This record gives sequence, C-alpha cells and structure tokens, in this order.
Amino acid sequence: MAPDLFGFRTAKEQPMPNDDVILAVDTVHATYNHAITALHGVSFELRRGQILALLGANGAGKTTTLKAVSNLLPAERGQVNAGTIRYEGSDVSRRKPGDLVRAGLVQVLEGRHCFKSLTVEENLVAGGIGRSGRRAEINEDLERIYGYFPRLREKRRTLSGLTSGGEQQMTAIGRALMSRPRLLVLDEPSMGLAPLIVQDIFQTLRKLNRETGLSILVAEQNSAVALRYADHATVLENGVSVLTGAAAELRQREDIRAFYLGQSTAGQQPSPAVKPAHLHAVA
Repeated sequence: MAPDLFGFRTAKEQPMPNDDVILAVDTVHATYNHAITALHGVSFELRRGQILALLGANGAGKTTTLKAVSNLLPAERGQVNAGTIRYEGSDVSRRKPGDLVRAGLVQVLEGRHCFKSLTVEENLVAGGIGRSGRRAEINEDLERIYGYFPRLREKRRTLSGLTSGGEQQMTAIGRALMSRPRLLVLDEPSMGLAPLIVQDIFQTLRKLNRETGLSILVAEQNSAVALRYADHATVLENGVSVLTGAAAELRQREDIRAFYLGQSTAGQQPSPAVKPAHLHAVA
C-alpha cells in the first residue's frame, strides 16, 4: 500500500494497481489572452514516488506548465487550448484549483509566498486548516515538519516577514506539506537563495520523497542541482518538450552539460548561438 505523506490512504483512496502514473501531461498548448502562445507541445509523465525535474531557461514555459497542471492559468487570463493534463487519471481542467489541493495536488508558487504578518507556525497551521485537519492532526504534522526543517522550529514564533529568504521558502514548502499532498509541485525553489540553502532544501525534498513516497514535480532553472536530486527530467525550450530521460543519464550528456548546465569539455562557456539539432525531438 503506497504511503501518503504522513499516514496511509484508505482502501477507497487507493489508485488502480496497474496505474503508476500520478501525472500525465500530453501535448499541451497554452496561450495568454487567447493571443500570446506560451506552450505548444509539452508532454511528460510523472510516476508515483518519483521526483521529476522540469528544466529550461527563462521563458521556456516552466511556470506556465506548472500553473496549467494546477489549473491556475484562468486566474491569469491563460488558457489550455489543446492537449490534456491528468492527475490521478482525472482531467484537471474540469476541477477547481481548491478541489485539486484537497485531492492532494499542492503547488508552491515561485517567489516564497508567505503570510508575512503571521508567524512561521501560524503559516504552517494555515496549511493544515486548509485541508480541514483536526487540532491533534495539525499538531502531529507540525512536529513532523519541524523534524524535516529544524530551522522553522527555531523561528516558529517569528513573523515570516522578518525571516530570511531561505526560511521563507522552507515555510512555504512546510505549509504545502501540512496539506498532506500526494503530488508536491514546486516552481523555482532555489531562486535567489544561497547555494548551501538550496542544497539543504533539495536534500530535505529528497528525504521526504524517499521516506514517504511523496511524488514531486519541480521546475528549476538551476539544472545542476535539479539533476542531482531528481529521478527523471524533461527539458523545455520555447514552450516545447525537447528532451526527457533519467536524470543520471542526462547529467552525463555533453550537450546537456554545455547548453543547460553552462559547462563545456574545454572548461569554457559554450556559445549561445550554437544549438544541438537533436534536442528538438523528445528522446
């Protein structure tokens, strides 16, 4: 029986035994204001209990893809014009964002969104209240969150707006975990943070994944750290999926190291004018 984040699903909640894909994105096209094309062919699958990294440069379509997954595009005058996105076999376009959260699809938006006038602990409790958790359950989940993020215990009585950027990111992730997700979606969790803090956050996400079976979809511009901790990765370029595969294998590919990790075999920065043609077909 697959574990939920902090417990076990009931028999009624169990997925079909042969269905190990928790999220399926199939040839998705999306626009803003019915005019500006953001995605025109994004496809990938995330299997239960895995970490999938969505990679690409600024403007590649990572954030739009994540908002489409959580059905948040309509709030920004965005539309999915073609293709399908299925979470647990259900079409997300037919479900409200709040319903998706209650069904276990929880997103941490880019930008370390916290209630800055609330304490760290009040922020975390808000995540538990959002899923209508009982007080005893919320208290138990708080202790587990503090176990994964000890710094939040130290800052539990501090206003979130007075904590560091790393602590705010941990608070945002912790609040999402308080919702007991089955699929955690993160948008650029490393943005603006020091390398040691980024490593700490990704190590914690990996630990959560290994200990609880939590499925994670993470969009990252920092490809080096994402490929180090992910199981699989999909590369986006100009709104299209151009490459997908095991993260360990992609880390070894010279074209990926040169064009997405900023490395080259000679130790020089690659020329941005050169692109490997074979990246334009999904592997």
